[in-house]
Amino acid sequence: MAVTSTVSTRLDEQELALIQSLADLEGCDRATLIKSLLRKGMTHLRREHAVRAYREDEVTLSKAAELAGLNLWDFIALMEPEKLELHYDVADFEQDLRHLPARP
Repeated sequence: MAVTSTVSTRLDEQELALIQSLADLEGCDRATLIKSLLRKGMTHLRREHAVRAYREDEVTLSKAAELAGLNLWDFIALMEPEKLELHYDVADFEQDLRHLPARP
């Protein structure tokens, strides 16, 4: 069983009313909605960071996929909508080869 922790934050009345209205629309309680929003937000931020790092040539294609929490093919599929260009050279390929798991 996973260990959980309680996290709290302060919300103004408008934010709280919006969360409650969204929870009502989703048919769930506020805590469930907030967990869902946090998961979606974390996923979005991971991908946003990976796209930026790849666009600015700070990381390789495989590292960008890892940062995004995606497999390589899913990150490649994300490239067109994000208007990313493939910049993959021999050095990147050799680095990726070094990170492949060993065959049994």
